[in-house]
Amino acid sequence: MHFITGGAFNGKRAWVIKTYQVEKDESWLSAYEYHPLPRNVNHHQNFLILEGIEIWLKLLSEQVDVKQSLEIWNSCLNDWMKWEKEKAGRNVIIIGTDITKGIVPVEKENRLWRDLTGWAYQDTAAKALKVDVIWYGINKTIKEKENVT
Repeated sequence: MHFITGGAFNGKRAWVIKTYQVEKDESWLSAYEYHPLPRNVNHHQNFLILEGIEIWLKLLSEQVDVKQSLEIWNSCLNDWMKWEKEKAGRNVIIIGTDITKGIVPVEKENRLWRDLTGWAYQDTAAKALKVDVIWYGINKTIKEKENVT
């Protein structure tokens, strides 16, 4: 699993397309394009690209409390990792905009969303084999481990 994060409009999508030589197709699920959070993976491509995870986290936070949101998120991470490991050549790529910096939101629900996103990104980074931060189209790898199956 590869987690990519960085600021809004900093080139994360373009970097993934260039790095993985993929186009946006049925393997690319985007919260920005109103795809629902994929909880059960039944996917026949070699790539599963999940974009806009901060939006899915916001939707979760509007439905259940933060603890339940994190439980659902981690269950999804585990399912995606299981799908990835079931067949050689599969890759899960998770793209999320960093919303945890800057001014703390005034509204309680936006503060909870920001906190939830930070905690979910920590969990995602901990489980990912590779983590990249993209700023202005340039990546910095901050974690890279061998794929052990």
